[in-house]
Amino acid sequence: MLIQVDLGQEDTKSGISEAGLLDLVQSLADCAKLRLCGLMTLPPFFENPEQTRPFFRRLRELRDQLENEGRFANGKGELSMGMTNDFEVAVEEGATMLRVGTAIFGERSFKA
Repeated sequence: MLIQVDLGQEDTKSGISEAGLLDLVQSLADCAKLRLCGLMTLPPFFENPEQTRPFFRRLRELRDQLENEGRFANGKGELSMGMTNDFEVAVEEGATMLRVGTAIFGERSFKA
């Protein structure tokens, strides 16, 4: 499982706060059927992808801290971050999983 960390604090997105992350990770250690495999985040959307860098960098720092503490079932925790608009920056900051559906399938169309 991955934990979504809410680093952007937007009303339209959710996840555990950075302040609550360690407590959640510690609670998961008591869950025999759950294995923590990594972290994910959805930063705010910016036209300039460079503006997402601080969010991706901070998630990597959190992952590195948890990795050093041996918290991931797979050793080195995955980093799921980066979407079609900003995936290059996410890869530069250490992403191991990307969400690039728009690049593959095109823009979504919503019914009115």
